[in-house]
Amino acid sequence: MKSKVLSLLFLFVCIVLVACGGADDTASDSENVGEGSNDVTTTQSERSIVIAVAQNFLSMDPQNTGDANSRTAQRSMFEGLLGLDKDGNIITVLAEDYEISDSGLEYTFQLREGVTFHDGTPFNAEVVKVNFDRIFDEDVASPVGFLFDMVTNVEVIDEYTVHIETEFPFVALPAHLAHPAGHMISKEAIEADYEAMENGEPPFAYVNENPIGTGYFKYESSIPGEAVTLTKNEDYWDVKANVDKVTFKVVPEDLTRIAELQTKEADIIYPVNPNDIKQLEDTDGTAVQQSDSSNLTYIGFNLEVEPFTDKRVRHAITMAIDKEELIDGIVDGVALPAQGFLAPTVYGYSDDLTPLTYDVEEAKRLLAEAGYADGFSTTIFVNDGSKERADIAEFVQTQLAEIGITVDIEVIEWGAFLEKTAAGEHELFVLGWTTVTGDADYGLYNLFHSSQFGDPGNRSFYSNSRVDELLDLGRTSTDQDERNQAYKEVSEILVDEVPMIYLHHPDFVHGMNGVSSGLFVNFSGTPFFKDVQLAQ
Repeated sequence: MKSKVLSLLFLFVCIVLVACGGADDTASDSENVGEGSNDVTTTQSERSIVIAVAQNFLSMDPQNTGDANSRTAQRSMFEGLLGLDKDGNIITVLAEDYEISDSGLEYTFQLREGVTFHDGTPFNAEVVKVNFDRIFDEDVASPVGFLFDMVTNVEVIDEYTVHIETEFPFVALPAHLAHPAGHMISKEAIEADYEAMENGEPPFAYVNENPIGTGYFKYESSIPGEAVTLTKNEDYWDVKANVDKVTFKVVPEDLTRIAELQTKEADIIYPVNPNDIKQLEDTDGTAVQQSDSSNLTYIGFNLEVEPFTDKRVRHAITMAIDKEELIDGIVDGVALPAQGFLAPTVYGYSDDLTPLTYDVEEAKRLLAEAGYADGFSTTIFVNDGSKERADIAEFVQTQLAEIGITVDIEVIEWGAFLEKTAAGEHELFVLGWTTVTGDADYGLYNLFHSSQFGDPGNRSFYSNSRVDELLDLGRTSTDQDERNQAYKEVSEILVDEVPMIYLHHPDFVHGMNGVSSGLFVNFSGTPFFKDVQLAQ
Protein backbone atom coordinates (compact mmCIF):
# COMPACT_ATOMS: atom_id res chain seq x y z
CA MET A 1 0.00 0.00 0.00
CA LYS A 2 1.09 3.53 -0.51
CA SER A 3 0.96 5.19 2.88
CA LYS A 4 2.60 4.58 6.22
CA VAL A 5 -0.80 4.79 7.81
CA LEU A 6 -1.94 1.89 5.67
CA SER A 7 1.06 -0.21 6.60
CA LEU A 8 0.67 0.44 10.30
CA LEU A 9 -3.04 -0.16 10.37
CA PHE A 10 -2.82 -3.50 8.68
CA LEU A 11 0.42 -4.93 9.92
CA PHE A 12 -1.59 -6.98 12.39
CA VAL A 13 -3.39 -8.94 9.69
CA CYS A 14 -0.20 -10.48 8.32
CA ILE A 15 -0.58 -13.94 9.71
CA VAL A 16 2.43 -16.12 9.09
CA LEU A 17 0.79 -19.46 9.56
CA VAL A 18 -1.08 -21.37 6.89
CA ALA A 19 -3.73 -23.79 8.07
CA CYS A 20 -6.93 -25.36 6.89
CA GLY A 21 -10.61 -25.33 7.71
CA GLY A 22 -13.76 -23.39 6.90
CA ALA A 23 -13.31 -20.34 4.71
CA ASP A 24 -10.92 -17.63 3.88
CA ASP A 25 -7.93 -17.21 1.63
CA THR A 26 -6.59 -17.42 -1.84
CA ALA A 27 -4.94 -19.88 -4.12
CA SER A 28 -2.77 -17.49 -6.08
CA ASP A 29 -3.32 -13.78 -6.00
CA SER A 30 -7.07 -14.09 -5.73
CA GLU A 31 -9.31 -15.72 -3.15
CA ASN A 32 -11.76 -18.40 -4.17
CA VAL A 33 -12.48 -22.09 -3.86
CA GLY A 34 -14.26 -24.68 -5.96
CA GLU A 35 -17.09 -27.15 -5.52
CA GLY A 36 -19.07 -29.42 -7.75
CA SER A 37 -22.04 -31.81 -8.17
CA ASN A 38 -22.91 -35.40 -7.36
CA ASP A 39 -23.86 -38.08 -9.84
CA VAL A 40 -21.63 -36.66 -12.55
CA THR A 41 -19.14 -38.96 -14.22
CA THR A 42 -15.67 -37.46 -14.33
CA THR A 43 -12.42 -38.65 -15.80
CA GLN A 44 -8.88 -37.39 -15.58
CA SER A 45 -8.90 -36.88 -19.34
CA GLU A 46 -11.52 -34.22 -18.67
CA ARG A 47 -9.25 -32.81 -15.96
CA SER A 48 -12.09 -33.13 -13.49
CA ILE A 49 -11.98 -33.76 -9.77
CA VAL A 50 -14.53 -35.18 -7.35
CA ILE A 51 -14.53 -33.96 -3.74
CA ALA A 52 -16.51 -35.89 -1.12
CA VAL A 53 -17.62 -33.68 1.79
CA ALA A 54 -19.48 -34.54 4.99
CA GLN A 55 -22.19 -31.89 4.97
CA ASN A 56 -24.64 -30.35 2.58
CA PHE A 57 -24.09 -26.80 1.35
CA LEU A 58 -26.66 -24.59 3.06
CA SER A 59 -26.52 -21.78 0.51
CA MET A 60 -24.63 -20.68 -2.57
CA ASP A 61 -25.29 -17.03 -1.67
CA PRO A 62 -22.27 -15.58 0.21
CA GLN A 63 -24.50 -12.99 1.89
CA ASN A 64 -26.78 -15.68 3.28
CA THR A 65 -24.63 -18.00 5.37
CA GLY A 66 -21.46 -18.10 7.38
CA ASP A 67 -21.03 -21.86 7.68
CA ALA A 68 -17.62 -23.16 6.66
CA ASN A 69 -18.90 -25.84 4.32
CA SER A 70 -20.93 -23.45 2.17
CA ARG A 71 -18.01 -21.02 2.03
CA THR A 72 -15.95 -23.71 0.34
CA ALA A 73 -18.21 -23.62 -2.70
CA GLN A 74 -18.69 -19.87 -2.59
CA ARG A 75 -14.95 -19.14 -2.65
CA SER A 76 -14.59 -20.86 -6.02
CA MET A 77 -17.33 -18.82 -7.63
CA PHE A 78 -17.04 -15.43 -5.95
CA GLU A 79 -14.38 -12.86 -5.15
CA GLY A 80 -14.21 -9.74 -3.01
CA LEU A 81 -12.39 -6.45 -3.20
CA LEU A 82 -9.66 -7.92 -1.00
CA GLY A 83 -8.42 -11.38 -0.11
CA LEU A 84 -5.71 -13.21 1.76
CA ASP A 85 -2.60 -14.80 0.30
CA LYS A 86 -1.20 -18.15 1.38
CA ASP A 87 0.59 -16.55 4.31
CA GLY A 88 -2.54 -14.77 5.54
CA ASN A 89 -1.54 -11.32 4.27
CA ILE A 90 -4.19 -8.94 2.92
CA ILE A 91 -4.01 -8.66 -0.87
CA THR A 92 -6.01 -6.85 -3.53
CA VAL A 93 -8.36 -8.94 -5.69
CA LEU A 94 -11.23 -7.09 -7.40
CA ALA A 95 -9.75 -3.89 -6.02
CA GLU A 96 -6.50 -2.98 -7.75
CA ASP A 97 -5.40 -0.62 -4.98
CA TYR A 98 -6.79 1.17 -1.94
CA GLU A 99 -5.96 3.99 0.44
CA ILE A 100 -7.01 4.86 3.98
CA SER A 101 -7.46 8.37 5.30
CA ASP A 102 -5.36 9.63 8.20
CA SER A 103 -8.45 9.44 10.41
CA GLY A 104 -8.91 5.76 9.59
CA LEU A 105 -12.57 6.45 8.80
CA GLU A 106 -12.43 6.56 5.00
CA TYR A 107 -11.33 3.97 2.44
CA THR A 108 -10.96 4.63 -1.26
CA PHE A 109 -10.80 1.60 -3.56
CA GLN A 110 -9.60 1.65 -7.15
CA LEU A 111 -11.32 -1.28 -8.83
CA ARG A 112 -9.88 -3.67 -11.35
CA GLU A 113 -11.07 -2.91 -14.88
CA GLY A 114 -12.13 -5.45 -17.47
CA VAL A 115 -13.56 -7.99 -15.00
CA THR A 116 -16.87 -9.63 -15.94
CA PHE A 117 -19.29 -11.80 -14.03
CA HIS A 118 -20.21 -15.29 -15.18
CA ASP A 119 -23.33 -13.83 -16.81
CA GLY A 120 -21.17 -11.51 -18.93
CA THR A 121 -22.08 -8.32 -17.07
CA PRO A 122 -19.31 -5.94 -15.96
CA PHE A 123 -17.90 -5.54 -12.49
CA ASN A 124 -17.73 -1.88 -11.47
CA ALA A 125 -18.33 0.57 -8.62
CA GLU A 126 -22.10 0.46 -9.03
CA VAL A 127 -22.01 -3.31 -8.45
CA VAL A 128 -20.06 -2.81 -5.23
CA LYS A 129 -22.65 -0.38 -3.93
CA VAL A 130 -25.54 -2.66 -4.90
CA ASN A 131 -23.92 -5.50 -2.96
CA PHE A 132 -23.45 -3.42 0.18
CA ASP A 133 -26.96 -1.97 -0.10
CA ARG A 134 -28.30 -5.53 -0.10
CA ILE A 135 -26.20 -6.49 2.93
CA PHE A 136 -27.58 -3.49 4.83
CA ASP A 137 -31.19 -4.03 3.70
CA GLU A 138 -33.28 -4.99 6.74
CA ASP A 139 -35.84 -6.69 4.49
CA VAL A 140 -33.11 -9.02 3.27
CA ALA A 141 -31.66 -9.44 6.77
CA SER A 142 -28.28 -10.87 5.79
CA PRO A 143 -26.98 -13.08 8.63
CA VAL A 144 -23.42 -11.99 7.83
CA GLY A 145 -24.24 -8.28 7.81
CA PHE A 146 -22.68 -7.88 11.25
CA LEU A 147 -19.28 -8.03 9.58
CA PHE A 148 -19.94 -4.59 8.11
CA ASP A 149 -22.12 -2.97 10.76
CA MET A 150 -19.44 -0.29 11.26
CA VAL A 151 -19.80 0.88 7.63
CA THR A 152 -21.91 4.03 7.40
CA ASN A 153 -21.70 4.92 3.71
CA VAL A 154 -20.68 3.40 0.38
CA GLU A 155 -20.38 5.94 -2.41
CA VAL A 156 -19.68 5.56 -6.14
CA ILE A 157 -17.04 8.13 -7.15
CA ASP A 158 -16.72 7.02 -10.76
CA GLU A 159 -17.03 3.79 -12.71
CA TYR A 160 -14.03 2.19 -11.02
CA THR A 161 -13.69 4.10 -7.74
CA VAL A 162 -15.59 3.36 -4.53
CA HIS A 163 -15.49 5.32 -1.28
CA ILE A 164 -16.36 3.58 2.01
CA GLU A 165 -16.84 5.39 5.33
CA THR A 166 -16.96 3.82 8.78
CA GLU A 167 -18.47 4.93 12.08
CA PHE A 168 -15.14 4.42 13.86
CA PRO A 169 -11.59 3.60 12.73
CA PHE A 170 -12.05 -0.16 12.47
CA VAL A 171 -8.59 -1.51 11.67
CA ALA A 172 -9.89 -5.00 10.89
CA LEU A 173 -12.11 -3.82 8.02
CA PRO A 174 -9.75 -5.07 5.27
CA ALA A 175 -9.76 -8.50 6.93
CA HIS A 176 -13.56 -8.39 6.99
CA LEU A 177 -13.65 -7.43 3.31
CA ALA A 178 -11.50 -10.49 2.64
CA HIS A 179 -14.17 -12.65 4.31
CA PRO A 180 -16.64 -14.43 1.97
CA ALA A 181 -19.36 -12.06 3.21
CA GLY A 182 -17.59 -9.41 1.13
CA HIS A 183 -17.80 -11.37 -2.10
CA MET A 184 -19.36 -9.56 -5.03
CA ILE A 185 -22.55 -10.90 -6.64
CA SER A 186 -23.74 -9.93 -10.12
CA LYS A 187 -26.02 -6.89 -10.05
CA GLU A 188 -28.48 -8.68 -12.32
CA ALA A 189 -28.62 -11.66 -9.94
CA ILE A 190 -29.30 -9.36 -6.99
CA GLU A 191 -32.06 -7.57 -8.90
CA ALA A 192 -33.59 -10.94 -9.83
CA ASP A 193 -33.46 -11.96 -6.17
CA TYR A 194 -35.41 -8.82 -5.21
CA GLU A 195 -37.94 -9.56 -7.92
CA ALA A 196 -38.34 -13.07 -6.54
CA MET A 197 -38.93 -11.60 -3.07
CA GLU A 198 -41.71 -9.40 -4.51
CA ASN A 199 -43.28 -12.59 -5.87
CA GLY A 200 -43.27 -14.22 -2.45
CA GLU A 201 -39.92 -16.03 -2.47
CA PRO A 202 -37.66 -15.71 0.59
CA PRO A 203 -34.51 -13.58 0.40
CA PHE A 204 -31.47 -15.29 -1.17
CA ALA A 205 -33.59 -17.88 -3.03
CA TYR A 206 -32.69 -16.72 -6.54
CA VAL A 207 -28.97 -16.25 -5.90
CA ASN A 208 -28.80 -19.60 -4.14
CA GLU A 209 -30.04 -21.26 -7.33
CA ASN A 210 -28.17 -18.88 -9.64
CA PRO A 211 -24.88 -17.97 -7.94
CA ILE A 212 -23.10 -15.56 -10.28
CA GLY A 213 -19.71 -14.21 -9.30
CA THR A 214 -16.38 -13.42 -10.96
CA GLY A 215 -14.43 -16.46 -9.72
CA TYR A 216 -12.32 -18.97 -11.61
CA PHE A 217 -15.10 -21.58 -11.38
CA LYS A 218 -18.73 -20.99 -12.25
CA TYR A 219 -21.91 -22.75 -11.24
CA GLU A 220 -23.19 -25.48 -13.56
CA SER A 221 -25.77 -27.55 -11.69
CA SER A 222 -26.77 -29.13 -8.40
CA ILE A 223 -28.72 -31.98 -6.91
CA PRO A 224 -30.23 -30.58 -3.70
CA GLY A 225 -28.78 -32.25 -0.64
CA GLU A 226 -26.43 -34.36 -2.76
CA ALA A 227 -24.07 -32.39 -4.95
CA VAL A 228 -22.93 -29.18 -6.60
CA THR A 229 -21.02 -28.99 -9.89
CA LEU A 230 -18.79 -26.12 -10.98
CA THR A 231 -17.00 -25.68 -14.29
CA LYS A 232 -13.95 -23.70 -15.29
CA ASN A 233 -14.47 -20.01 -16.03
CA GLU A 234 -12.80 -19.64 -19.41
CA ASP A 235 -13.19 -15.86 -19.23
CA TYR A 236 -11.54 -15.46 -15.85
CA TRP A 237 -9.56 -12.22 -15.53
CA ASP A 238 -6.52 -13.86 -13.90
CA VAL A 239 -4.70 -17.18 -14.32
CA LYS A 240 -7.32 -19.84 -15.05
CA ALA A 241 -7.91 -23.01 -13.04
CA ASN A 242 -5.98 -26.15 -13.96
CA VAL A 243 -9.02 -28.44 -13.93
CA ASP A 244 -12.16 -28.17 -16.02
CA LYS A 245 -14.74 -29.33 -13.53
CA VAL A 246 -15.17 -29.74 -9.78
CA THR A 247 -17.85 -32.10 -8.49
CA PHE A 248 -18.78 -32.01 -4.80
CA LYS A 249 -20.56 -35.05 -3.44
CA VAL A 250 -22.22 -34.97 -0.05
CA VAL A 251 -21.08 -38.13 1.73
CA PRO A 252 -21.94 -37.90 5.45
CA GLU A 253 -20.43 -41.21 6.56
CA ASP A 254 -16.70 -41.14 7.35
CA LEU A 255 -16.06 -44.72 6.27
CA THR A 256 -17.87 -44.20 2.98
CA ARG A 257 -15.73 -41.15 2.19
CA ILE A 258 -12.60 -43.19 2.96
CA ALA A 259 -13.80 -46.00 0.69
CA GLU A 260 -14.59 -43.58 -2.14
CA LEU A 261 -11.08 -42.14 -1.92
CA GLN A 262 -9.46 -45.57 -1.89
CA THR A 263 -11.46 -46.72 -4.94
CA LYS A 264 -10.80 -43.41 -6.74
CA GLU A 265 -14.48 -42.49 -6.82
CA ALA A 266 -13.30 -39.31 -5.12
CA ASP A 267 -10.04 -37.44 -5.65
CA ILE A 268 -10.23 -35.41 -2.42
CA ILE A 269 -12.21 -35.98 0.76
CA TYR A 270 -12.89 -33.76 3.75
CA PRO A 271 -12.91 -34.07 6.67
CA VAL A 272 -10.73 -37.05 7.46
CA ASN A 273 -11.22 -38.46 10.93
CA PRO A 274 -7.83 -38.34 12.69
CA ASN A 275 -8.18 -42.04 13.50
CA ASP A 276 -8.25 -42.75 9.75
CA ILE A 277 -5.04 -40.90 8.90
CA LYS A 278 -2.77 -43.92 9.29
CA GLN A 279 -5.05 -46.04 7.12
CA LEU A 280 -4.81 -43.54 4.27
CA GLU A 281 -1.06 -43.14 4.72
CA ASP A 282 -0.66 -46.93 4.49
CA THR A 283 -2.89 -47.28 1.41
CA ASP A 284 -1.14 -47.24 -1.94
CA GLY A 285 -2.07 -44.10 -3.88
CA THR A 286 -3.75 -42.17 -1.06
CA ALA A 287 -2.24 -39.42 1.06
CA VAL A 288 -3.27 -36.89 3.68
CA GLN A 289 -2.63 -33.17 4.00
CA GLN A 290 -2.68 -31.61 7.48
CA SER A 291 -2.68 -27.92 8.36
CA ASP A 292 -2.82 -25.84 11.53
CA SER A 293 -6.00 -23.88 12.03
CA SER A 294 -7.70 -20.89 13.56
CA ASN A 295 -10.54 -23.18 14.58
CA LEU A 296 -11.76 -24.11 18.07
CA THR A 297 -13.82 -27.19 18.89
CA TYR A 298 -15.94 -26.45 21.93
CA ILE A 299 -18.88 -27.53 24.07
CA GLY A 300 -21.33 -24.69 24.45
CA PHE A 301 -23.68 -24.00 27.35
CA ASN A 302 -27.01 -22.22 27.04
CA LEU A 303 -26.64 -19.63 29.79
CA GLU A 304 -30.35 -18.85 29.69
CA VAL A 305 -31.27 -22.37 30.82
CA GLU A 306 -30.99 -23.77 34.35
CA PRO A 307 -28.71 -24.99 35.83
CA PHE A 308 -26.15 -23.53 33.39
CA THR A 309 -26.91 -20.03 34.64
CA ASP A 310 -24.79 -20.99 37.68
CA LYS A 311 -21.06 -20.55 37.09
CA ARG A 312 -20.29 -23.28 39.63
CA VAL A 313 -22.16 -25.81 37.49
CA ARG A 314 -20.24 -24.71 34.39
CA HIS A 315 -16.97 -24.98 36.30
CA ALA A 316 -17.91 -28.45 37.55
CA ILE A 317 -18.71 -29.75 34.06
CA THR A 318 -15.54 -28.23 32.65
CA MET A 319 -13.38 -29.79 35.38
CA ALA A 320 -15.03 -33.21 34.91
CA ILE A 321 -13.85 -33.50 31.31
CA ASP A 322 -10.31 -34.75 30.71
CA LYS A 323 -9.29 -32.81 27.58
CA GLU A 324 -5.97 -34.63 27.19
CA GLU A 325 -7.73 -38.01 27.15
CA LEU A 326 -10.28 -36.62 24.69
CA ILE A 327 -7.58 -35.36 22.33
CA ASP A 328 -5.56 -38.59 22.50
CA GLY A 329 -8.55 -40.90 22.22
CA ILE A 330 -10.85 -39.11 19.78
CA VAL A 331 -8.65 -36.99 17.53
CA ASP A 332 -5.59 -39.20 17.88
CA GLY A 333 -3.49 -36.30 19.13
CA VAL A 334 -4.06 -34.31 15.92
CA ALA A 335 -5.00 -31.13 17.77
CA LEU A 336 -3.62 -28.50 20.11
CA PRO A 337 -5.20 -28.33 23.62
CA ALA A 338 -7.05 -25.03 23.99
CA GLN A 339 -6.11 -22.64 26.78
CA GLY A 340 -8.94 -20.28 25.85
CA PHE A 341 -11.05 -19.45 22.84
CA LEU A 342 -8.44 -18.07 20.42
CA ALA A 343 -5.98 -20.26 18.53
CA PRO A 344 -2.28 -19.29 18.32
CA THR A 345 -2.81 -18.54 14.61
CA VAL A 346 -5.09 -15.61 15.51
CA TYR A 347 -3.82 -12.08 15.99
CA GLY A 348 -4.74 -11.13 19.57
CA TYR A 349 -4.05 -14.58 21.04
CA SER A 350 -2.53 -14.65 24.54
CA ASP A 351 -0.53 -17.58 25.88
CA ASP A 352 -0.71 -16.17 29.42
CA LEU A 353 -3.95 -17.86 30.52
CA THR A 354 -4.67 -20.29 33.37
CA PRO A 355 -7.52 -22.58 32.31
CA LEU A 356 -9.49 -24.83 34.65
CA THR A 357 -7.83 -28.20 35.18
CA TYR A 358 -9.27 -31.72 35.22
CA ASP A 359 -10.37 -32.44 38.80
CA VAL A 360 -13.33 -34.78 39.35
CA GLU A 361 -13.47 -34.35 43.13
CA GLU A 362 -13.53 -30.57 42.89
CA ALA A 363 -16.23 -30.89 40.22
CA LYS A 364 -18.38 -32.95 42.62
CA ARG A 365 -17.84 -30.40 45.39
CA LEU A 366 -18.88 -27.51 43.15
CA LEU A 367 -22.02 -29.35 42.03
CA ALA A 368 -22.99 -30.00 45.64
CA GLU A 369 -22.34 -26.37 46.53
CA ALA A 370 -24.62 -25.30 43.69
CA GLY A 371 -27.39 -27.57 45.02
CA TYR A 372 -26.90 -30.50 42.65
CA ALA A 373 -25.18 -33.07 44.84
CA ASP A 374 -27.24 -35.82 43.18
CA GLY A 375 -26.58 -34.43 39.72
CA PHE A 376 -29.22 -33.75 37.06
CA SER A 377 -30.20 -34.71 33.51
CA THR A 378 -29.46 -32.75 30.39
CA THR A 379 -29.26 -33.07 26.60
CA ILE A 380 -26.34 -32.35 24.28
CA PHE A 381 -26.93 -31.49 20.61
CA VAL A 382 -24.52 -32.71 17.94
CA ASN A 383 -24.85 -32.28 14.18
CA ASP A 384 -24.98 -35.20 11.79
CA GLY A 385 -22.10 -35.92 9.42
CA SER A 386 -19.38 -35.54 12.06
CA LYS A 387 -18.18 -38.73 13.72
CA GLU A 388 -15.67 -36.68 15.71
CA ARG A 389 -18.35 -34.50 17.29
CA ALA A 390 -20.53 -37.54 17.94
CA ASP A 391 -17.56 -39.21 19.66
CA ILE A 392 -16.99 -36.06 21.73
CA ALA A 393 -20.64 -36.12 22.84
CA GLU A 394 -20.30 -39.77 23.90
CA PHE A 395 -17.08 -38.97 25.74
CA VAL A 396 -18.82 -36.12 27.59
CA GLN A 397 -21.72 -38.43 28.38
CA THR A 398 -19.36 -40.96 29.99
CA GLN A 399 -17.30 -38.42 31.91
CA LEU A 400 -20.22 -36.44 33.30
CA ALA A 401 -21.83 -39.67 34.54
CA GLU A 402 -18.96 -39.81 37.06
CA ILE A 403 -20.28 -36.67 38.74
CA GLY A 404 -23.93 -37.71 38.59
CA ILE A 405 -24.99 -35.88 35.41
CA THR A 406 -27.02 -37.90 32.93
CA VAL A 407 -26.52 -36.75 29.33
CA ASP A 408 -28.81 -37.66 26.44
CA ILE A 409 -27.34 -37.18 22.96
CA GLU A 410 -29.48 -35.77 20.17
CA VAL A 411 -28.06 -35.93 16.64
CA ILE A 412 -29.58 -33.27 14.39
CA GLU A 413 -29.33 -32.49 10.67
CA TRP A 414 -26.82 -29.68 10.09
CA GLY A 415 -29.20 -26.95 8.97
CA ALA A 416 -31.70 -27.73 11.74
CA PHE A 417 -28.84 -27.87 14.24
CA LEU A 418 -27.83 -24.30 13.37
CA GLU A 419 -31.43 -23.10 13.52
CA LYS A 420 -32.13 -24.72 16.90
CA THR A 421 -28.95 -23.49 18.57
CA ALA A 422 -29.48 -20.00 17.16
CA ALA A 423 -33.00 -20.02 18.62
CA GLY A 424 -31.77 -21.21 22.04
CA GLU A 425 -33.54 -24.58 21.87
CA HIS A 426 -30.58 -26.36 23.43
CA GLU A 427 -28.86 -27.00 26.74
CA LEU A 428 -25.41 -28.26 25.67
CA PHE A 429 -24.01 -28.52 22.16
CA VAL A 430 -20.79 -29.49 20.36
CA LEU A 431 -19.63 -27.07 17.69
CA GLY A 432 -16.60 -25.35 16.22
CA TRP A 433 -15.76 -21.79 15.27
CA THR A 434 -13.14 -20.68 12.80
CA THR A 435 -11.74 -17.17 13.16
CA VAL A 436 -11.81 -16.70 9.41
CA THR A 437 -10.29 -13.22 9.32
CA GLY A 438 -7.33 -14.15 11.53
CA ASP A 439 -8.14 -11.27 13.90
CA ALA A 440 -9.49 -11.66 17.45
CA ASP A 441 -12.41 -9.32 16.78
CA TYR A 442 -14.10 -11.82 14.47
CA GLY A 443 -13.99 -14.64 16.99
CA LEU A 444 -14.51 -12.89 20.30
CA TYR A 445 -17.01 -10.24 19.21
CA ASN A 446 -19.26 -12.67 17.39
CA LEU A 447 -19.41 -15.31 20.08
CA PHE A 448 -19.36 -13.25 23.25
CA HIS A 449 -20.74 -9.75 22.65
CA SER A 450 -24.29 -9.44 23.98
CA SER A 451 -25.45 -7.89 20.70
CA GLN A 452 -24.64 -11.09 18.81
CA PHE A 453 -27.12 -13.56 20.32
CA GLY A 454 -28.09 -16.50 18.14
CA ASP A 455 -27.24 -16.77 14.47
CA PRO A 456 -24.33 -14.27 14.41
CA GLY A 457 -22.45 -16.60 16.76
CA ASN A 458 -23.35 -16.09 20.43
CA ARG A 459 -25.24 -19.38 20.81
CA SER A 460 -24.33 -19.49 24.50
CA PHE A 461 -26.37 -16.30 25.03
CA TYR A 462 -23.53 -14.95 27.11
CA SER A 463 -23.74 -11.37 28.38
CA ASN A 464 -21.13 -9.45 30.37
CA SER A 465 -20.98 -5.65 30.36
CA ARG A 466 -17.22 -5.58 30.92
CA VAL A 467 -16.65 -7.99 28.04
CA ASP A 468 -18.88 -5.85 25.82
CA GLU A 469 -16.87 -2.77 26.79
CA LEU A 470 -13.54 -4.47 26.04
CA LEU A 471 -14.74 -5.90 22.73
CA ASP A 472 -16.02 -2.48 21.68
CA LEU A 473 -12.61 -1.05 22.58
CA GLY A 474 -10.86 -3.75 20.57
CA ARG A 475 -12.76 -2.89 17.43
CA THR A 476 -12.50 0.90 17.76
CA SER A 477 -8.89 1.34 18.89
CA THR A 478 -6.10 1.89 16.36
CA ASP A 479 -3.44 1.10 18.98
CA GLN A 480 -2.58 -2.56 18.54
CA ASP A 481 -1.04 -2.88 22.00
CA GLU A 482 -4.28 -1.54 23.47
CA ARG A 483 -6.27 -4.01 21.38
CA ASN A 484 -4.10 -6.91 22.50
CA GLN A 485 -4.51 -5.97 26.15
CA ALA A 486 -8.27 -5.74 25.74
CA TYR A 487 -8.43 -9.17 24.12
CA LYS A 488 -6.21 -10.65 26.81
CA GLU A 489 -8.54 -9.38 29.55
CA VAL A 490 -11.54 -10.74 27.63
CA SER A 491 -9.82 -14.13 27.38
CA GLU A 492 -9.12 -14.13 31.12
CA ILE A 493 -12.76 -13.37 31.92
CA LEU A 494 -13.96 -16.09 29.56
CA VAL A 495 -11.65 -18.65 31.15
CA ASP A 496 -13.22 -17.81 34.51
CA GLU A 497 -16.85 -17.60 33.41
CA VAL A 498 -16.68 -20.55 30.96
CA PRO A 499 -19.70 -19.86 28.73
CA MET A 500 -18.25 -22.76 26.78
CA ILE A 501 -15.66 -25.49 27.30
CA TYR A 502 -12.63 -24.75 25.12
CA LEU A 503 -11.52 -28.20 23.99
CA HIS A 504 -8.88 -28.04 21.25
CA HIS A 505 -7.69 -26.42 18.06
CA PRO A 506 -7.86 -29.23 15.48
CA ASP A 507 -5.67 -29.69 12.45
CA PHE A 508 -7.59 -29.67 9.20
CA VAL A 509 -7.07 -32.98 7.43
CA HIS A 510 -7.84 -33.69 3.77
CA GLY A 511 -7.41 -37.01 1.98
CA MET A 512 -6.15 -37.17 -1.61
CA ASN A 513 -5.80 -39.78 -4.34
CA GLY A 514 -4.32 -38.89 -7.72
CA VAL A 515 -3.62 -35.26 -6.83
CA SER A 516 0.05 -34.47 -7.43
CA SER A 517 0.09 -30.88 -6.17
CA GLY A 518 -1.74 -27.61 -5.80
CA LEU A 519 -4.31 -28.28 -3.07
CA PHE A 520 -4.07 -25.33 -0.73
CA VAL A 521 -5.93 -25.13 2.59
CA ASN A 522 -5.76 -21.90 4.52
CA PHE A 523 -5.78 -21.27 8.28
CA SER A 524 -9.57 -21.07 8.29
CA GLY A 525 -9.86 -24.50 6.70
CA THR A 526 -11.00 -23.48 3.24
CA PRO A 527 -9.55 -25.66 0.48
CA PHE A 528 -8.69 -24.00 -2.82
CA PHE A 529 -8.72 -26.08 -5.98
CA LYS A 530 -7.60 -23.57 -8.61
CA ASP A 531 -4.01 -24.82 -8.73
CA VAL A 532 -4.74 -28.55 -8.28
CA GLN A 533 -2.68 -30.73 -10.59
CA LEU A 534 -3.75 -34.31 -11.26
CA ALA A 535 -1.18 -37.08 -11.38
CA GLN A 536 -0.40 -38.35 -14.84
